[in-house]
Amino acid sequence: MDIFSKRDGPRREDVQAKRLISENSHVIKKLADQISGGGYTAMQQTMAKAKETPKPDGLLIHDLGRSRGAEAPRPYVKVSMNNRVVLADLNSGRQIQLLGEIRGNFSGRRFVLATAENGFYSPVEGEMLDALRPLDGTEIHRGFDDKALAEAIGTELGLQ
Repeated sequence: MDIFSKRDGPRREDVQAKRLISENSHVIKKLADQISGGGYTAMQQTMAKAKETPKPDGLLIHDLGRSRGAEAPRPYVKVSMNNRVVLADLNSGRQIQLLGEIRGNFSGRRFVLATAENGFYSPVEGEMLDALRPLDGTEIHRGFDDKALAEAIGTELGLQ
C-alpha cells in the first residue's frame, strides 16, 4: 500500500523553476521582444500606464452646468405639471423645498402638505410647517385653482 501525503510548502521542483525564471528574466524578455517584434515591451508599458492614477496637472476642467452666481436665491411657489407644489429659485430654476402635492382625480382634488404623516420622505419642518398647516387639505376647484393655491402659499410664507 502506498500513501501519498501533501507536503507543507512548495515542491522542490517548483522552487527551482521559479529561481531559474527569475535569474534569466532579462533573457526571457529579450527573446519575447525578438519574437513579437517589440510587442511584449509595448504591452508591458501599456499595462503600466493603465495602472497609473491620472494626474490633474495641466488639465482644464469645464463645468457645463449652469453657472452658480453669487446672487441670493429668489424663492417663488411653483405648481408643476405633475401636481407637485415646490418652492423654487427664480434665478436658477432649481427646487429649494418640496411643499406638497395636489392629489385626487376628476371628482375632486386637494392640496396635501409634505409631512411625515402624509407619507413624504422629506417633510416640511419648522416655521414653514406652521405657516402652511392651515392650507393642508384645501380643495382645488374652479374658484380656487393651482395659481390661486400658489398665491396663497406665497402669501403664507411672506413671499408676496
